Amino acid sequence: EEDLLNDVCREVVEKWSDSQVVDAKEEKEDEVQAIASMMEKQARMVVKPREVSSQEEKQRKAALLAQYANVTDEEEYPFLSETQAVTPSQLCRHCWPLTPPALFRNTNVQDVLNARRLERELLRDEFQKKKEQDKLQREKDKLAKQERKEKEKKRTQKGERKR
Repeated sequence: EEDLLNDVCREVVEKWSDSQVVDAKEEKEDEVQAIASMMEKQARMVVKPREVSSQEEKQRKAALLAQYANVTDEEEYPFLSETQAVTPSQLCRHCWPLTPPALFRNTNVQDVLNARRLERELLRDEFQKKKEQDKLQREKDKLAKQERKEKEKKRTQKGERKR
């Protein structure tokens, strides 16, 4: 009986360990499957570059790229005077523009400065208006306080006369 019992125990342990190995393999397969599905989803999410269809669009794109690729001396070194002019030998080969200057000048800086100046002026005007309003309000409060005192004084004088 003991031999039979030992055999049964051994068989149960073997089956249990086999099932554990199968479960571990299934978990690994599940992980691999999850990773594969995530990669597939990411691959689907990749945005395909838009194809430029017409020749006109291609030319416009090329002109824009060329325009932004070029930098004139004025744009790169706006604070240098003519006596401090930069020679090509002083610049690295990547900084020196090899093509004609851009079609228009960048006015963003000036626009931003003008906007800030206008904003400061508006704030200054608002502050002045508020200051004047506060001054008028203080004067009104002062007059109202004086009137209340005078009324109170008259009431007390009337009360004293009646006595």
